Amino acid sequence: MDDDGGGADVADRTVNDSSGLPADLLAALERIAATGHLLVALDFDGTMAPLVDRAEDARALPRSAEAFARLAALPDTSTALISGRALETLRSLASPGERTLLIGSHGAESWTGPGQAPLQLDHRAQELLDSATDVVARIVDSHPGTHLEKKPAGAVLHTRTAAQDVGAAATELALLQLNELDGLSVTEGKMVVECSVVHSDKGQGVEMLRSITGATAVLFAGDDVTDEHAIAVLRGEDVGIKVGPGQTRAGYRVDGPEQLQDMLEELLRLRSAAAE
Repeated sequence: MDDDGGGADVADRTVNDSSGLPADLLAALERIAATGHLLVALDFDGTMAPLVDRAEDARALPRSAEAFARLAALPDTSTALISGRALETLRSLASPGERTLLIGSHGAESWTGPGQAPLQLDHRAQELLDSATDVVARIVDSHPGTHLEKKPAGAVLHTRTAAQDVGAAATELALLQLNELDGLSVTEGKMVVECSVVHSDKGQGVEMLRSITGATAVLFAGDDVTDEHAIAVLRGEDVGIKVGPGQTRAGYRVDGPEQLQDMLEELLRLRSAAAE
């Protein structure tokens, strides 16, 4: 793996004429498609769905949604969405099939089947969450164009719709004040600052899903810095894909959500052939 997605041999990055995907990624997809039980785990925003100014407007690209759903229907194949979104929001925006497993709030929430109890915070954690939410709310009140997103175990400052200087100032203030709250986990992402009273990450989500599904190999794709936690736990025959620009530990890269559609369709073709 490389730290900027560009460390592989130039020949390995040659684009395949039929799919438009890099040759090294095509080879990795062919290899992982033959595994005994495949887990396909994807981030949502910036991966299946293009990034948008209004978070509530995000939707998966149609070809990605269709290929993902068809993968879930294949034998010995599990699908999962691993997102920073609250679980309820992720379900409403992504409209996942009933077979798709869900990890929300960066691992703090999960759905692995019917009957699972919702997340419950103890009194101390709830007080900490209330304090963190108040911090973000005050910052939003004084920084036009920013907004607060509340989650069952956290709060998020969004700056995408703010002027650049306003967003930068809000981000700096949020990082300073939230990090003063003892016991709070704080993470900066793409035009967001997120905090949580539950210490979890997407890497823990991948490991839990690997155990639950009995996967012999995992394919994970994501675009943000928080997705690097998931990429960091990949091993052996696993495949990690960085979506878009930026530093990464992933071994492979696609240009953005549009090219991810090509990847999913190619994986579906290969996995379907392996199941015959």
